Amino acid sequence: MTAKDRIGKAGEAAKAAQRNQYLQRLVEDEQLRSSLLTAYGAARNAYGRMSNGKPATRALFEDRKLQRELKDAANALRDASSSLREPPKRAGRRGGVGRSLLLVAVAGGLAMVLSEGLRSKVLDMLFGAEEEFDYSSTTAPAEPAPAGVSGS
Repeated sequence: MTAKDRIGKAGEAAKAAQRNQYLQRLVEDEQLRSSLLTAYGAARNAYGRMSNGKPATRALFEDRKLQRELKDAANALRDASSSLREPPKRAGRRGGVGRSLLLVAVAGGLAMVLSEGLRSKVLDMLFGAEEEFDYSSTTAPAEPAPAGVSGS
């Protein structure tokens, strides 16, 4: 095979790659590339954990990190495949100020529900600090009645 034939075949391959919609999406879509890289990394880590000397079935059923890495790889591949099927999204605003305020309100509500310290601080700011009272009795305790005397 001559050098001219190789150059011609390489040129045809490059033209075919330019016409391929999936390769174009891979070049243009940052999220797709990120999903594929995440899937590759998780699958590589999972393979490393599976080839550590344990039998594969035992590793799959007992190794929680391996299960998590396989799940991460599957989720990343699912994201990549769904983004390949969808048309590319246009960049634009999604919600603006209203959406941000809603997000802040929900986060604040969750923080109030989950944090007792924050809840008490907010209640102290709204209604004033609670006063603590120390109760001390000024009366003497009642003396017990003699054992032989009855009340009726």
